[in-house]
Amino acid sequence: MSETTTPAITDPWPAPMPNGPINATVTIPGSKSLSNRYLILAALGSQPVTLVGLLRSRDTELMMGALEQLGVHCDVDPNTDTTVTVTPPADGHFHGNVDIYCGLAGTVMRFVPGLALFADGPVHFDGDKQAYARPMKPVLDGLEQLGARVDYHAEPGYLPFTITPPATLPQSLAQVSIDSSGSSQFISGLLLIGSRLPGGLSLTHTGEKTPSLPHIRMTVADVNGAGGHALADEEHHRWSVSSHSLQLPERVVVEPDLSNAAPFLGAALIAGGTVRVPHWPVETTQPGGLLPGYLEQMGARVLFPEREGVRYCEVSSDGHIHGLGDFDLTAAGEIAPSLAAILVFADAPTRMIGIGHLRGHETNRLAALVTEIQRVGGVACELPDGIEITPVARETMHGAVMESYADHRMATFAAMIGLAVPGVSIVNVATTRKTLPDFVGMWNSMLS
Repeated sequence: MSETTTPAITDPWPAPMPNGPINATVTIPGSKSLSNRYLILAALGSQPVTLVGLLRSRDTELMMGALEQLGVHCDVDPNTDTTVTVTPPADGHFHGNVDIYCGLAGTVMRFVPGLALFADGPVHFDGDKQAYARPMKPVLDGLEQLGARVDYHAEPGYLPFTITPPATLPQSLAQVSIDSSGSSQFISGLLLIGSRLPGGLSLTHTGEKTPSLPHIRMTVADVNGAGGHALADEEHHRWSVSSHSLQLPERVVVEPDLSNAAPFLGAALIAGGTVRVPHWPVETTQPGGLLPGYLEQMGARVLFPEREGVRYCEVSSDGHIHGLGDFDLTAAGEIAPSLAAILVFADAPTRMIGIGHLRGHETNRLAALVTEIQRVGGVACELPDGIEITPVARETMHGAVMESYADHRMATFAAMIGLAVPGVSIVNVATTRKTLPDFVGMWNSMLS
């Protein structure tokens, strides 16, 4: 894994400033969202699957570690650590009486519990101390409706807990209702295992809003890509998955993480210049696929040139950024920190709404964004369902030691602020290894 060779990083890390307009090409590692969905689906199959371009970061290492505990083999190609062959248990049953460590990875703590339904004994889940604040109850309520027993070892609805699989799974269509307002991962976690249920799954979301629908659409597409039959009725907040054997193709290529491209492409707006990201897909289920359109609304020029068979996303800007007024970001809340960093330097206020669920991510991202914007002399406030950013003149802002809150997206947000505000340093920038094993090296190379 590449992070083991990353040189020691000063803490707090001084965020570098560009010497002039940026002109860089940045290669982004594989998508975390797709990587961890493919790992789960490969584990649910019956034949080995080779994943090419798999993200190797803390979150994917935690996922592979969890699957290994359950009896799945994840073999890394000795010639390239981004190629991993996943072999499910020979008998199709996952191991019970094991401990799963989730770290701070939402996809691990919310996707892997579903696999415990098919284990041969209880499965215990724990994680980082900060993970104890991340809500889990909706997906666990869903598993209880499927017959599992959940024993909480601290506050109900949160890590740590133990799942004991039912003696018999529902034989007819399983009807499950949960409130997934806090995270789309609760719905995805159940849809991923619906095909394994003898009668299939009918899932209803009882909340008023569904956060990050693109992530749920990604899950539906990936289940169907593995030979399953998942259907969505988004108007009525319902999904169904037929009982069906799953098997991904023998070889699956993972797209680059388009949300992780946001800090780099966004840097072109803050500092001026051009940043290109290769291997940009023509079509994608990733919420980050909406990023180019958002940057265009902010005044950037976005092109998709193709060179030697490789398609690029190329973002150019003269450094002038348009505010967006009321801006509904429900579909892609995970890129809110990067967009917030850009909008701090806009020509008019922006009210990012539809992202109240970010209060339940690695940290309360809304409170963290407001605190850190104010820390460097900016103006921002929380809204019931988002934040409002009122830009001030760049020269009135000042350097500070910015907190990362052990949140990878808050660390990259701070690095973006440091492009235009001298004297910014970041506490624990190494937390970016959660999804970007060498963020510091990539950032320095972009600016060099």
